[in-house]
Amino acid sequence: MDKFIYKKSAGITALSASFADFKYKKHCHKEYAIGVTLRGIQQYNLDGSLQLSYQNGVMLFNPEQPHDGMAHDETGLDYIMLYIEPKLFLESIEKKDIVCFSSPIIYNYRLEQQILNLSNAILSGKDDALCSEFFLSFADSFAQTDLCISYKKENDLIKKAKNMIYYNLENVLRLDDICREFNMSKFQFIRLFKANTGISPYQYFLKCKVEMAKKLIEKNRDVYSAVAECGFVDLTHLNKHFKSIYGITAFEYLSYLN
Repeated sequence: MDKFIYKKSAGITALSASFADFKYKKHCHKEYAIGVTLRGIQQYNLDGSLQLSYQNGVMLFNPEQPHDGMAHDETGLDYIMLYIEPKLFLESIEKKDIVCFSSPIIYNYRLEQQILNLSNAILSGKDDALCSEFFLSFADSFAQTDLCISYKKENDLIKKAKNMIYYNLENVLRLDDICREFNMSKFQFIRLFKANTGISPYQYFLKCKVEMAKKLIEKNRDVYSAVAECGFVDLTHLNKHFKSIYGITAFEYLSYLN
């Protein structure tokens, strides 16, 4: 049976996942995502390359790095994942500018144990203060691995386009308005956006809508207000896209917050 459990503490979201047939659609997260494969083989496409994370593999995803995900075979998959806001992650490793991971998967026992300690503390409901201490131990171990490299500055046009999309999430995506701003055809813009981000403008639009809905659910403890404020047709529409990214419906996610 597929199982996804989310808990949040000290500004970090932890996920414990177990599934066989479920498949994540291509998506990305605004956070750094760092996890460990506990059982089976995690298979996913990242930056045009197939990745396989075997047991004890530490998986590293940069913010807004598109990927999908599935179990490699019928034996299924168990793993944990930490989602850390960029500002918090950079502060913990004492970096000022955005960095990206130099390797998508590594096998490092010390770092693996620190990730497991932190995720277990969050998932078991330990106090924020204790979770913060585990997070600092994790950050110190991570800093010693020398896995970060400088990240190139984002294309100004793409950055502006993302902002135009983000600040109009409650409406229908209007590519004509964006393209008019940049004096480009829709086809030129879609190609440029996808070349820079790895996903289409519409995929980015949906991703942002779901992330906004998730934040509103956390804040208001109400699924239906998130449906209305984010411009989804109905709860079914939100649940469909929510599950493709997080493995569970918005209503199920709410149950973990109460």
